[in-house]
Amino acid sequence: MDLAALEERLQYRFQSAELLQQAVTHRSHGIVHNERLEFLGDSVLNCVVAQLLFLKYARLDEGDLSRLRANLVKQQSLSEIAERLGLSDFLRLGEGEMKSGGFRRPSILADTLEAVFGAVFVDGGFEGARAVIGRLFEPILKTVDPKTLGKDSKTLLQEYLQGKRLPLPVYTVVETRGAAHNQEFEVECSIPKLDVGVRGSGRSRRGAEQSAAKLALEQAQAASQALRRAKRKVGTPSAGPAEAGEGGAAGAVAVPVKPPGVAEALAGEPAAPS
Repeated sequence: MDLAALEERLQYRFQSAELLQQAVTHRSHGIVHNERLEFLGDSVLNCVVAQLLFLKYARLDEGDLSRLRANLVKQQSLSEIAERLGLSDFLRLGEGEMKSGGFRRPSILADTLEAVFGAVFVDGGFEGARAVIGRLFEPILKTVDPKTLGKDSKTLLQEYLQGKRLPLPVYTVVETRGAAHNQEFEVECSIPKLDVGVRGSGRSRRGAEQSAAKLALEQAQAASQALRRAKRKVGTPSAGPAEAGEGGAAGAVAVPVKPPGVAEALAGEPAAPS
């Protein structure tokens, strides 16, 4: 197998071609495979990404840095990078894995990418590995939002409401469908202060709550944007009924009349005591 094309994509030339060949060899292919290199590459990857985040986000604390790193080095992120590299073109798989579509399996792609990082580390030391990992993660780091990456919808909604000094949402199971082993839940997420009431569904109660929270957050943010637009247009602190309801999330019912203090809160001003 000619791995020169992979070296070009990595922008790294191996001194020992056998290392790269081992890195792309799955255990189903033979006795010499990439699992030891994967173990090493996982540690190197975590170290390099930690350093990149430490240098890029000087004001983030340990908890936020750990959250960002965990989401950048998880299987989904790594498999997406592997796909961008075209790593599946170079995989050495056993016949069974080949027939079952192993070259498309996210777990195999992510593990192989870590093995490649391990091979670069053995071949070129930490500086070589840092350069390769840094180039591959650079476009991702440019688009990362440290405030939201890795946070679920319920957490984002809670933080949004707390930032506006509004009460937390209330989640209520309104319907459960299906047999016990295959249930589907429907949950309503309500924010009484905003007259928001939206529903989400999922295979678990938690999943349904997350789905409803996502819709509620979208509606609350849309209402806030509408109020800001109206305030700029007419020079008043609140919007009329039509503006306040426009741009709501799919599946969410917009209520035209907001209780006292809501317009000010959504517009980023302190809410009046109710």
